Order: sequence, then structure tokens, then C-alpha cells
Amino acid sequence: MKVAVLSGKGGTGKTTVSTSLAKVTPDSQYADCDVEEPNGNIFMKQTRFESKPVLVLVPDVDDDLCTGCGACGDICQFNAIAVVKGRVLIFPELCHHCGACRLVCQPGAISELERSIGTVDVSADRSVVQGCLNIGEPSGLPIIGAIQTYLEPNRVCFLDCPPGAGCSVVKTLEGCQFAVLVTEPTPFGLHDLKIAVQLVKQMNIPAGVVINKAGGDQKELAEFCDEQRLPVLMEIPFSRELASAYAEGILPVDHDDSWHQAFKTLSDQIIARINAHAADRSTQQ
Repeated sequence: MKVAVLSGKGGTGKTTVSTSLAKVTPDSQYADCDVEEPNGNIFMKQTRFESKPVLVLVPDVDDDLCTGCGACGDICQFNAIAVVKGRVLIFPELCHHCGACRLVCQPGAISELERSIGTVDVSADRSVVQGCLNIGEPSGLPIIGAIQTYLEPNRVCFLDCPPGAGCSVVKTLEGCQFAVLVTEPTPFGLHDLKIAVQLVKQMNIPAGVVINKAGGDQKELAEFCDEQRLPVLMEIPFSRELASAYAEGILPVDHDDSWHQAFKTLSDQIIARINAHAADRSTQQ
């Protein structure tokens, strides 16, 4: 059972919500899929990790077979290959590992070599899985894919999505049964929530909203949720006390028993919605 926690922008509270849910849900897994800047373990506090490299395939040219036709450079959409005066130049850091260059090479001069772009770190009890992309790499999608191979189907897995709504978020959402959309009652928060809602609807993933830093005028946000038939699952108030504790690496669930119970209720509600949605789909089939 996989639950994605996302929003259309960074700094909204995805990590707060996803790590809190993981802490209150027995035998769950937390997956930090923000591979450019993983920070969830600051709050999960696991100390023993096994680190495994993530390898991708990049082109390698056999100069004896290469005719310098330029087909590989023409097909590459990422400028990772240049053909200059009949000589093929490879820029591995720009390669997106699609393999198109090898497919169009008529002389068969292009093979592929393995190259490490980062790591997946798995805690000793497998409760925390996180990825880390090497500096300068163009895409973390292979690392997100590698993270998902360590998620166990018999456990509830909370996936902490990257910010935004791009390819890395889409990759994280693949195979998820529910999406928690974290937002805040600001114009920027609402704008980016709308983008996230469009994404989960296109992927046919049921969703609910958590409002972080709640307070003040929330009328426009509430109206949007009503229009989209999005349930508001929880509100976390704008609180200096919670923010100060968070800055010291203390989650709301570790700070106050009432918040521990509130997130436990949220977790139970998410699991119930997933089960209800699965039952509805089974009935329709």
C-alpha cells in the first residue's frame, strides 16, 4: 500500500506530514524521493544504513566501427552526443539513458557502459529508504525507480515526493493508491495545489488535502476543495511553537500526544479510503 505526499511547491510541509504519518503507523515505511535534497531522516533518526549505488547505461563508441554518420547526434534530444568532423563526442553527464543512440547506429558502433549517478540508502530495519543524486546529474528518475524496488507490498509506505509536479513527481506517484496534497492558505499555495490536483486526476489517484499553516482567510481554498470534491483531511495551525520544535528536528507527533493521536487518525482515515476505493473498483469490475 503506497501513499504519496506531495504539493505543487517546496516548503509547504510534505516532509512534516509524511514523516509524521510514518512514525504513527505501525510497521510502515518512509521513502524520501526528493533525491536532490533528502532530509526526512533528520526526523526519522535512523543511524544504520546500507548504501547501494544506482547504475545507469551511457553510450560508448567503438571508433573502429564508427562511420561518423551523425545519426546518434541527431537522435539525442539532450545534447549528450556531438559529432564533430566525423568523430563522436560523448557527454555522460547530459545523458538521460534512453538508449536511442544505440538503436539508430547502423554500424553497431555504440555499446553501453554502466555509470553511477547516486545511491539508495536503506535502513537496517527497512523502515526508511532514501535516495541521493550525485551533484551535477541531470535526472533523478532512475534513483526514484530504485527506491520503489525496496518498498514492501505488505507494509504501508509513505512516499515523500519531490517539490513541484514534474517528471520526478510523476515517477514517485506511479503505483500509489492515494495522494495526500499538502497546501497552505496563500495565493501561491492555492495556485500550486491546483497543479497537483490536475496531476493526480490525470493519473486517476484518489486524494485528500492537508492544510498546513492554517489560519486567517481560507475561504478561497475551501471553495476550491469543495468544487473539486477534495476532502480536507487535516488542518495544522500556523504555530510558532510547532515551527520552533521543527527547526530542532522535532515533529509535531514527537512534541505533543494530541498531535500523535491526530496523525494516527489521519493515517487510519487514509487507509480506510484506500480500502473503500479498492472495494468500489472491485464492484465496478
